[in-house]
Amino acid sequence: MDKTIVCVFGTGRAKPGDPVYALAEQIGRALAEAGFTVANGGYGGTMQASAKGAAAAGGTVVGVTCSAFGSSVANEYVTRTVVTDSLDERLQNLIKAGRAYVVLPGGTGTLVELATAWELINKGLIPQRPLACVGQFWRPVIERVLRVQNDAAEHVVFADDAQQLSRFFPPLGGDG
Repeated sequence: MDKTIVCVFGTGRAKPGDPVYALAEQIGRALAEAGFTVANGGYGGTMQASAKGAAAAGGTVVGVTCSAFGSSVANEYVTRTVVTDSLDERLQNLIKAGRAYVVLPGGTGTLVELATAWELINKGLIPQRPLACVGQFWRPVIERVLRVQNDAAEHVVFADDAQQLSRFFPPLGGDG
């Protein structure tokens, strides 16, 4: 890819009209306007919303789907689909592609995505990359971990919204 990829992780259960759906759409748009390619799991919820926002801004969206779910058809805003055979392969593709990660509220799948990215960065198994949790949803989890492993704090940042998130993801220059 010729652009830097930012992975957006979050719930597949959000619906249009939900605050987290609107937030994901704003984040997708802001990332695309800054010159980033958005990557996510390719399905509905915040994945669809961030893809919709990026597409509305003329951005590229990579959807990494999983045939184990029974369908590898990505949402209509995805411009490039990568089909994987397993959840592990799907996550590894997203982590490998991403040069930064945005984590929105979500369930167990999002928790695995957050924990995997954080652990790989924390252990130096991938280069240091921005890992931003948006909103307050993950703050109690992060704070609980930091009570026993406070040196991991440097790897996670918090933003309240797309505007605050932009300080961690400055726009790409013309050579993006």
